[in-house]
Amino acid sequence: MTSRGRSRGFTLIELLVVIAIIAVLAGLAFPVYRHVTQNARAAGCLSNLRQLGVGLSGYLTDHDMTMPTLMIARDSKQTDVTVIDNTINTYVQNPAAFACPADDKHFYENTGTSFCWNVALNGQPVASLNFLKVVTDPTHIPIISDKEGFHPYQDNKVNILYADGHVTKDVKFFTGN
Repeated sequence: MTSRGRSRGFTLIELLVVIAIIAVLAGLAFPVYRHVTQNARAAGCLSNLRQLGVGLSGYLTDHDMTMPTLMIARDSKQTDVTVIDNTINTYVQNPAAFACPADDKHFYENTGTSFCWNVALNGQPVASLNFLKVVTDPTHIPIISDKEGFHPYQDNKVNILYADGHVTKDVKFFTGN
């Protein structure tokens, strides 16, 4: 009998080696996939905060450029208090903008938004905004941020909308140059 006539299959050892290689590759790929997924959610969150900033600009235009007086957040949608999702909602085109895609605690579903308002700005005129009577540079005055650290692959784990309209993951609560 010649070797041409016999078909040779895989041995058990060869199959186990292939399975082990696939398992190692999957083990390496999963953390990378998770990191990429979290970065995509963080980018979606930044986009939603930008939309809230545009909505807030519309609100300010209609209200003599004065910040609204809001609660930081509420416990549930049934709580009757003034918060961002029931104040600037008419100025935001997409209601989903009030949700952070990484909100794994379901704040959006339960409370109306994944974000919280900086109550230190309540009722302040935009032209003379200050944060805690110390910070006056609009690039360092936070307006809206994530309610919690939804973004584990970022240093500070939150995204923030600042008074000058930019949105970032970088915390800028300082007064020096």
